[in-house]
Parts: sequence; structure tokens; C-alpha cells
Amino acid sequence: MANPTSLMQTGRQPDNLGVIGTAGVTLEEISGFGMVQISAWGATLAQTGAEVAAMAGCAQAPMPGQSVAGSKAVVLRVEPLKWWLVTPPGAVVSASKLAPDVGAVLDMQDSRCWLRVGGDHAEILLNHFLPLNLRPSAFPARAVASTVFHHVGVTLWREEKHFNMLIPRSSAQSLCELLFESARQYGVGET
Repeated sequence: MANPTSLMQTGRQPDNLGVIGTAGVTLEEISGFGMVQISAWGATLAQTGAEVAAMAGCAQAPMPGQSVAGSKAVVLRVEPLKWWLVTPPGAVVSASKLAPDVGAVLDMQDSRCWLRVGGDHAEILLNHFLPLNLRPSAFPARAVASTVFHHVGVTLWREEKHFNMLIPRSSAQSLCELLFESARQYGVGET
């Protein structure tokens, strides 16, 4: 198996351009995470949702456009009949063995890169690229959206202190470069 290249390894050299001092934006690549898509059929929505919640270690599965952090994973309701189960690096959650008449499980671990964007100017930075109202009143913590970033479909969810973005692996490095270059005007820190 090939060793994946970090999307933060773009050949950038540290410099003193942009804001000096406290970083207004932080960019962090989360690597080694797991990701599974669980799809329900219309008649099995409640049953599949209960199984998703059990796998993530939470009381119930989220509503469409919402996320829930369980003890084992974060669950994103990306479509009315689909959930993404995102596990932290090193965590193992056994994928459900759903019967074909109940739903379907798809391993998506290598399909996306996870980028966490934080800092006082994270919302402003993301609004340079995403056609969403990211103000807390319109996109509060636990909100999930599938949107476009420079003509590439991405999934965004908000937590209390930062935004998380799942980007298709094939476009992740170039989109990360765009974010980094735009973040320089606010002062950027990489973690």
C-alpha cells in the first residue's frame, strides 16, 4: 500500500508574510481517522438510525443536517437516509453487519482528508470559499452541510471551537493550499 502524502506537505517555507503574532486561523490535518457510510432504506430508517447511534456510542442518531459526538465516533447525517461515522485516529469501531434489506455499509476511510479550521478568523476564511452563511445563528455547533469549495464537493461540520471539513483526497492538497494562502492575511498556524 502506498504511503499517503500529507495535505499539509506542500513545499511551503515558513516566512514572515501576513500577520505577525497570534494566529487568527489554525489549520490542522487529522490523519489516521476512520470513516464509514451507513445507508438506510426508507422503511428501515429508525432501525438503521438506532444501530448507527449504538456504533458511535450516542443516545440517538442525528437529524438531517446535524451531527452528534458519541463516545466512540462522530455521526454526521449527510443525507436523509445516510450517515457518516467518523472515528478519531486510532479508534476502532466495528462496522455493522446490516442485512441487505435493512441498509448498506460502505468503508470510506481512504476517500477523504479531514481538515480542522479554527481560530478567531476561521469563519471569515471559510466564507472566502464556501457559499454558506457560517454565522453561529445560521450554522450553529453540530450543524452539517454538503457544499462546494472551488467546484469540489466537501462536507463541513461545526463544533464549538472549530470547523471540520472532509475533502475528497484527490483535491485536498490544492484546496488546502488555497486555504493556507488566504489564511496568511489573518496570521496562520499549522498544528
